[in-house]
Amino acid sequence: MTKLTPNDESARIQRFRMRLTNELNQLLLLRESSSESRAAVHLDQQSVGRLSRVDAMQSQQIAIAADRQRQRQIARIQRALSQMDSGEFGRCLDCDNDIAERRLEADPATPLCVSCASLRAV
Repeated sequence: MTKLTPNDESARIQRFRMRLTNELNQLLLLRESSSESRAAVHLDQQSVGRLSRVDAMQSQQIAIAADRQRQRQIARIQRALSQMDSGEFGRCLDCDNDIAERRLEADPATPLCVSCASLRAV
C-alpha cells in the first residue's frame, strides 16, 4: 500500500466508515422489519391443512437463515468499525499484512487479505 499522508489516510478511513455505517443501518432496519417473519408459526383460520403449515414453516426457516446471514454481516461491519477506532483497519486478521486497497473498496468489512482468505477457502 502506498504511504498516505495523515490527512489522506483520515479521509480514506472516513469514506470507509461512512459506507460501513450506512450498510450497518440498512441491515439493522431490515432485521427489525423482518422480525415478524421469523416468529413462531401460528396458523390463522383461513389456513387449511398440512401444506399451509409446511409452507409457513418453510417461509419462517428461510427468514431465519436470512437473518443469520444479516447477523454475520453486522458482526463483520462492527468489527471493521472497531478496527478503525483502534487504528488496525485494513490489516489482515491472520497475517497482519495490509489488505489490498481494491479488496477493501470491494468490501470494507473484509477481515482477511486475498492470500489468507484463499487459504481458508481450501
